[in-house]
This record gives sequence, structure tokens and C-alpha cells, in this order.
Amino acid sequence: MSLFDPWTLGRITLANRVVMAPMTRNRAADDGVLPSYVAEYYGQRAGAGLIVTEGTQPSEGARGYAGTPGLHNDEQQAAWAEVADAVHAGGGSVFCQLMHTGRIGHSSLLPAPWDLVAPSAVTADVAVTDASGREVPAETPRALETDEIHDIVEVYARSAERAVEAGLDGVELHGANGYLPHQFLSSGTNLREDDYGGSPEKRARFVVEVLTAMAQRIGSDRVGLRLSPGGKFNDMQGLDDDETYLALLDGLDGLGLAYLHVLRRRSTPLHEELRRRWNTTFILNTGYFGSSDFEELDAIVAAGEADLVSVGRWFISNPDLVERWRQGVALSPWNEDTFYTPGPVGLTDYPAATGPTAAIS
Repeated sequence: MSLFDPWTLGRITLANRVVMAPMTRNRAADDGVLPSYVAEYYGQRAGAGLIVTEGTQPSEGARGYAGTPGLHNDEQQAAWAEVADAVHAGGGSVFCQLMHTGRIGHSSLLPAPWDLVAPSAVTADVAVTDASGREVPAETPRALETDEIHDIVEVYARSAERAVEAGLDGVELHGANGYLPHQFLSSGTNLREDDYGGSPEKRARFVVEVLTAMAQRIGSDRVGLRLSPGGKFNDMQGLDDDETYLALLDGLDGLGLAYLHVLRRRSTPLHEELRRRWNTTFILNTGYFGSSDFEELDAIVAAGEADLVSVGRWFISNPDLVERWRQGVALSPWNEDTFYTPGPVGLTDYPAATGPTAAIS
């Protein structure tokens, strides 16, 4: 097995085992609509086996950052249809990552009647950016009422429907990096004593319900899940426990989701156990604790540690990353100064070095 082998993911066949990881790029307008050049950006990278898009809010109340796109109205859906068309024209496949940020964000970004919510009223010890662009301390969120949790489950399901209506191949639930689903999973941020907290099974319930609802609407083979067990981002250090992740997989057993996408903090028995228990496609992202070099990623697939591997920043500066690896072409460095800046600079202006669209030097 190698990174260049095809793979069947649900109802689609991927040309290779390399996934473009979800990466926030902050190019959307204030109304959450993506500009047309973002479709060009994703289309340029259609050589990935699978693209997972930037985190996308399923409702206005899910927004935690300025410049992030939405998928909850017709205008936003039309922009995502352009993305789907561009990726498919290049022979690729694309899932949209749905992201509710929960306590991470600022109330100034949320129009009435929305406010900052989380499983429990636990403040994150981080700085966040308000609507004016200032960095300020995180606010204390309001604990969700039970009926509001049910409403959010429905919001995710409807957004998943819109994704498929737009022509996207599926959706990924962002259950990682300290956002709302992760907040439900963690004993440090979920202090509830009702049906959604107090035990590993109950802490996992929200994520199970969201994934089940989305699977019922669009088909389980069009739904994936991303997790970051033990991850520290957004003040989640030390707030996870292995039992909740194992209870989560038990709760999802038999649902037949398209994949599990795990961000590895390091090689641990938990990560190995998640791989062992998961019975469909398993995607590994080495994150900041491992290399994203070809040799290491190819070895992961060859050893059976994962079926697919996801790569982030190399795809920013190398739209033809897979072909560069295949042909042994040197990789171009990225410019962090343009990761989150408005406009196409730093997004669509990295040239390909291989194929018919290669830059001429």
C-alpha cells in the first residue's frame, strides 16, 4: 500500500490516499458567503484524494470567527455549489466541515437572538477576537438548555442536507480542537448532570445524536467525524478522558459513517485503540507532533496505521502536492502572513509545478 493507491470511501472512489485537511482561511464575506475565487482555490487542489473544507458554520449562532463561511441559507449554498463544481471538474471529491465553535468566539460576532453557548458555563482561558478585530479575553458562555441542544442537532442535519443539495460529496463534523462537540466530550468543559453529561456515555450523547441525525438525512456514507483526543488547543489541555472516546465509538457502532479523522497529539494506546475499533475508513492527521513529509506519511499507510492521511499547510503552497510527491518535485514554502488575509493573494496565487497548469519558469 502507498499514498498513491486508490481508496473507496463510502459511495465514492478516491484517486489516492492523501486528504487535504480542513484549514480556516477567513475569506468569506460578513454574511458568510464565499467569494468565487475560493472555488478556484479548492479546484486547484482537486488532485488530493479528498478535500475537507474549512470549518463552516451550520447557523448564525455557530460563528466564532470573522471571515468564516456558513452553510445555512441559499446564498451560502450557491457559493458552495461553485466549490463542488470546481473540485469535481478537476476529478476530485470534497466534504464540507461543519463547525460550531461553542464557547470559543465572541458575542459581538453573533446577531440577536444568538448568544455564546456551551454545555456548561465554563470560561476558556484564551484570547478571542471580537467583531472589531481586537483580541480580548474569552467570555463566559451560557449553558445550553436541553431543548436548545435538540435545536442544534437539527441545525447540523439541515446544513448537511444543504451540503448535498449544493453537490458536495458529504460533510465532516468538527468534533476536535475545543469547539462545541469537543466541549461536550470533555469532563472539564461539560459539567452537566442531565442526559448530556455526568458519565462517558452521556458526554458522548450530543456527538452521537448529531452524527445520527446527519446520517439519516444524507446517508451515513456521506458523513465523517474529526476528533482530537488529548488536544490542547482552545484551553482543552488535560480536559479529555479516554473512556468518553471509547463510549463515543460504542455509540456510533453500526451507524456506518464514512470515516473517522483523528488528529494525533502523539502515538498513544488510545489512538491505537480507536484505529482498532473503527470499522470504516480511518484518517490520521499527524498535526504538530509529527512530520507531514511524504516518507513518514507513506510509511503510516504502508504499516496500516491509517487508511488515509491528511495534510494541511503543504496544500496551501502546493496545489499539486500529490503530483509533486509522485514526481519527486521540490515543495514550495508557504507564507504564514497570508493565511487569513482577505482576497486571493496567498490563496489562489501559488503556482502548480506539475501537469498542464504548471508555472513556466
